[in-house]
Amino acid sequence: MSTPVIQTDLGHAGWQAIVADPASAVIATDFDGVLSPLVEDPARARPVDGALDALARLARSVCQVAIVTGRPALVATELTGVTGHPGLGGLVVLGHYGLEQWEASTGKITSDPVPPGVAVARERLPELLSVAGVPDAFVEDKESSLAVHTRRLTDPAGAFARLRTPLTELADATQLRLEPGNLVLELRPPGIDKGVALRRLLESTGARSILYAGDDLGDLAAFRAVEEGRRTGLNAVLLATRSSGATELIEAADIVVDDPTGVVTVLTALSDAIAAR
Repeated sequence: MSTPVIQTDLGHAGWQAIVADPASAVIATDFDGVLSPLVEDPARARPVDGALDALARLARSVCQVAIVTGRPALVATELTGVTGHPGLGGLVVLGHYGLEQWEASTGKITSDPVPPGVAVARERLPELLSVAGVPDAFVEDKESSLAVHTRRLTDPAGAFARLRTPLTELADATQLRLEPGNLVLELRPPGIDKGVALRRLLESTGARSILYAGDDLGDLAAFRAVEEGRRTGLNAVLLATRSSGATELIEAADIVVDDPTGVVTVLTALSDAIAAR
């Protein structure tokens, strides 16, 4: 399989570094919009054909394979089906933006404490949504964060806009942080994001190179962490899908694909290149 279109010199250097020394490389990806297509019901998300096989093939050569997601770690493991895949025994799932870590090798999960503001926000949300005129907005309770989805509503963009100010005020009142995404507004603990999660992963593994794949605004923090690492010698490939239409993320990427099927193509090409080295 040929090398995918890499748009930047830094991306080319990152690709070559991973191929030359896979044992010092990390492969990390988001789940929704990257391994799985975006769906109206988050509980119905599943990896596209070939996604887990592509990760498993890379796992035989690289230092670490990880899924970094805003979902609870156990939910992500169930939806992805990674627990039943024989080639992913070394996988880690960083859930809740790194607040939780699940390790396939032990089946155990570790977690930082959930701040009390999450419980307060959970109690106040129904009235807030009613007052804002969007009582039917779907609230995804992730236990350590709360995501308000407007995708299912008649006017999703309008509802998103109406909710932004009151949810910002709720975040301030509960000492949480409001993070916007693709027709979703999430209340989450401060100091927790995919950038923090990725820095911890790179530090714990001692990796010298990384490929990170994302699709949404929540992945910008991870992209920025990688870009910071590049300034101190980290080799990297930033891969973005167009699934969420996150322009800023797409513009910052070294490789851009349309959807999760494109991600599988890139991961397969990388494993082919490693095998052929």
